[in-house]
Amino acid sequence: MAKDGEKGEWKEFIWNPRTREFLGRTASSWGLILLFYLVFYIFLAGLFALTMYVMLQTLDDHKPTWQDRLSTPGMVIRPNADETLEIVYNVRNTESWDMYAQALDRFLAPYNNSVQTQKNHECTPDQYFKQEDSGDVKNNPKRSCQFNRTILEDCSGINDRYYGYQEGKPCIIIKLNRVIGMLPGKDGQAPYVTCGAKRYKVGKDEWREDTDKIGELAYYPPNGTFNLMYYPYYGKKAQVNYSQPLVAVKFLNITVNQDVNIECKINANNIPTGNERDKFAGRVSFKLRINTNN
Repeated sequence: MAKDGEKGEWKEFIWNPRTREFLGRTASSWGLILLFYLVFYIFLAGLFALTMYVMLQTLDDHKPTWQDRLSTPGMVIRPNADETLEIVYNVRNTESWDMYAQALDRFLAPYNNSVQTQKNHECTPDQYFKQEDSGDVKNNPKRSCQFNRTILEDCSGINDRYYGYQEGKPCIIIKLNRVIGMLPGKDGQAPYVTCGAKRYKVGKDEWREDTDKIGELAYYPPNGTFNLMYYPYYGKKAQVNYSQPLVAVKFLNITVNQDVNIECKINANNIPTGNERDKFAGRVSFKLRINTNN
């Protein structure tokens, strides 16, 4: 009997036909609860939407409202076969270096003179190309300066479609990462790239450099400069046709059949290289090995 009584109590709790209550509440009571939560969550959603709307009104579509003061931009090289930053090939094996030439072809295609003439502006060299806004009136879209592929001369892939790889004199192309508003250099001094031997550890307390293996280098443009006219950068939306300036380095007589550890860095009178948080800031390191043996 006790079990039957308990079973009846559970049934009555779920649905009481005498009081017409479901789970202890009448239909009107459930309706009021559901109405309360409906209004409550609509209010929360509206408050969230209003907060997001007000916040979005403070943002600029063309540049970040708050931007960390990145004092030193990163550097990258092309071609980059993988994340290890190693360029290894055999001059006798066309397939081993043709992929590097093809990668440079793809990378430099937007820099063709015809493309640059059509999309970008011919700027005055050696001075910043500033395009300020007039108060609340945005000067958008902003123009971008031409960087013609022919500036890279022997590393442009025009006269030498293989970029020197077939004769053991490869070209490496370097670019700086984009930083909105950065003015790299002061007093009219343009930043420039230098490459040399990287110091690396070979033992517990022993370090080594490959200075005697690097040989002679040629830079394009001359002196490896990033001309001031390509700065400042105003952002992807403001400068849709922006072409990053490039520097090419050609290794004219590097030691073959050996690993050569190389480091390239940016030099400017207002850009520090390396810091406590990132010792590789403003520089890039890679290994180059050119094999000539079968």
